[in-house]
Amino acid sequence: MLVISYNLRKHRAISELAALDERYRPDVICLQECDTSALAEQVGRLRLAHSTSGNRLGLAMYYDPERLEPRALRAFALKKSLHDRVLRPAHERLLGARLVDLAHARREVIVASFHAAPLTALNSLRRHQIRSALGELQFLGPGLPTLMVGDYNYPVFKENLADKVQQVGYELTLSDSRTYTRYKFFRGHYDFATSAGLEIRRVQTLPRGSSDHLPILVDAEYAGLPLADDIDVVI
Repeated sequence: MLVISYNLRKHRAISELAALDERYRPDVICLQECDTSALAEQVGRLRLAHSTSGNRLGLAMYYDPERLEPRALRAFALKKSLHDRVLRPAHERLLGARLVDLAHARREVIVASFHAAPLTALNSLRRHQIRSALGELQFLGPGLPTLMVGDYNYPVFKENLADKVQQVGYELTLSDSRTYTRYKFFRGHYDFATSAGLEIRRVQTLPRGSSDHLPILVDAEYAGLPLADDIDVVI
């Protein structure tokens, strides 16, 4: 399964989706910072699955209907940072989809688009959001293979985050090169993949477009064993 994650930088890079679809043929595209009121129902081969509605600049997901069939779609609100409370840029920071994989004997998988609080917040707040997001996705599909991609806004102490995530049965995977290079002091890996029940073959940083984030392409396949139903997520 191929999944692209892309922070559009306030919808600026929306016109690039068709080219991404044509070149990389993803099964899913997960978006952050898109104008949810101005999304096309169809982009190339891909169909709009769902988008957030609690804020103008939010999350969205496109999928290949020849490969996948949505079974459940849901947007989730997560704990707010001070930035969120004052400026109200985002209400829903997680968009999850329970999908039927038509190419693999109709087995089910969870794919989610995630956007953590901005750098003005503490890493502890972002860890809380990640913990809550993983918990919500477990309820959406207990025991199913899960892939959560997006803008984690976590440029430092990533090793500690990876350890915390691994302790609860998930793997945090960075791309092969930096995904944010706009500002000298904030360059680094911001866009990650968190997975369970899947083998991540590769996470590739794609060429720069008009966003300040570079898109990532996640190449994942099903692992032999799914995530256990009763894992208690604590990060």
